[in-house]
Amino acid sequence: MNVSSAVVRACALVKTHGQGQSRVRAVDEVDLEVPQGQMLAVMGPSGCGKSTVLHLLGGLERPTDGELWVAGRRIDTLSERALARMRRRSVGFVFQAFHLVEELSAAENVELPALLAGRSRRQAGRRASLLLERVGLAGRARHLPSQLSGGQRQRVAIARALANDPLVVLADEPTGNLDTAATLDVLRIFEDLRSAGQTLVIVTHDERVAATADRLVSMRDGMFVDDTWLAGSRTRGLGGLIGLGE
Repeated sequence: MNVSSAVVRACALVKTHGQGQSRVRAVDEVDLEVPQGQMLAVMGPSGCGKSTVLHLLGGLERPTDGELWVAGRRIDTLSERALARMRRRSVGFVFQAFHLVEELSAAENVELPALLAGRSRRQAGRRASLLLERVGLAGRARHLPSQLSGGQRQRVAIARALANDPLVVLADEPTGNLDTAATLDVLRIFEDLRSAGQTLVIVTHDERVAATADRLVSMRDGMFVDDTWLAGSRTRGLGGLIGLGE
């Protein structure tokens, strides 16, 4: 696969923390290519570097060494301003803790990335309405996060991640705070996104999430130790996943 055909590409990626003898390689010579429309799950024990890899791919952290490319453009050498612009336009983030703005309604939270990217309030509002309907929350658009369940808040966060039609959605433990029913709701949304051609990279401890991916990468001690194509994931469906991993 060449640089231009991968939505996300990492080459010999390294991230270190600390100095001298306390220096630790959180990410150690990682190579990764994610093509358009693939749903990739990354699993591994706590502290193995999963979330750090995700933050590097999205430009939230800078690598110590190596190269990062998004849609054929190298991003690890960008200025802070250019990197922020790239994040707004090309990457959607979903976090375990939701990170919604508590003072804003569901619709206003979804509108926010579009407004920051320079869209008019009318354009942002129209996009938010469409996305909230897509995630099944059209009737909760004016509710504050405190008035929503955990599963509903995560669906708002997913809608917000899609506000600028990103090339890739990066999700860090997106079901970590959810019960089984809410987890299945989120997985259905991810499957719908993948079917529509959205590229997703999901860090997870949850076997239910990993089982629905196209591909599973396992991490240990900052390195990728296994990379498996899950050939049956597209036809398996979610019915058999209830209770898995509990």
